[in-house]
Amino acid sequence: MNHSQWVNIVEVAPRDGLQNEKLCISLEDKIELIQRLDHAGLNYLECGSFVSPKWVPQMEATSEIFEYLHKHSTPDKTYAALVPNIKGLESAINNGVKEIAVFIAASESFSKKNINKSIDESITVAREVIKEAQKNNIKVRAYLSCVLGCPYEGQVNTQSVVDLTKQLIEFGAYEVSLGDTIGVGTPFKTLQLLKAMKEKVPVSMLAGHFHDTYGQALANVFVSLQEGIRTFDSSVAGLGGCPYAKGASGNLATEDLVYMLQNSGYETGVNLSKLIEAGNFINRVLVRETNSKVSRANTK
Repeated sequence: MNHSQWVNIVEVAPRDGLQNEKLCISLEDKIELIQRLDHAGLNYLECGSFVSPKWVPQMEATSEIFEYLHKHSTPDKTYAALVPNIKGLESAINNGVKEIAVFIAASESFSKKNINKSIDESITVAREVIKEAQKNNIKVRAYLSCVLGCPYEGQVNTQSVVDLTKQLIEFGAYEVSLGDTIGVGTPFKTLQLLKAMKEKVPVSMLAGHFHDTYGQALANVFVSLQEGIRTFDSSVAGLGGCPYAKGASGNLATEDLVYMLQNSGYETGVNLSKLIEAGNFINRVLVRETNSKVSRANTK
């Protein structure tokens, strides 16, 4: 296999895809979703978040999910959790989590609205969490949101995005996922950002996280591939999205991403048929239609 043609997919549906759902989703259904995604060949699953259930009720069963994974997880795969602070990290440690994600926003307004912290405050927390995680031999991935636009401020300063990314890497994050949180990015803007980013940060430490609000996600992935990005976040059936972005239609659907990659000469290790079945399963649970065009085209 030519490793330059291998693309890593970070499947975020069990966390990012479900966290804002209003319909109560049972622990059993969450575990079945993870099982189905696992069996489809996805090697990286973000399975939950150690946040207060008061703020994110859908993540209340995260400890139970990791208890299940300790007994049934597939070797050589990554099962990660998002943690917002030291308290969340302590829960992750107690649950034997081997990899976590931290997050900050590149927009001051979005940061205050989303987590009630300034960028400086969130950076301080992220640094503390990363440092403590490293002491416990836990790998850390970082999310940087609003890199191509903010629902409150509009355009986000490119240099600020670059500087924040560099800081997260200097703190010890092995990869920073650049998030177009409200899906306003275009291929041209994505190219501009990545060219600026590559002057300061190794491209191997960058990932793309594109939302499909304006139908630009796959186009942004394509440009990112040309610039050397080889890791992308996506969510089966296009689940999830930004609750603060009017009309946000959710994450890039994993089915659509896999279809494009596999029909463009890239390898993912994912079985598309099984992936579509996983999306169909969770859509039945949620009583909704899929946001994946590929799934619609292949489901009778």
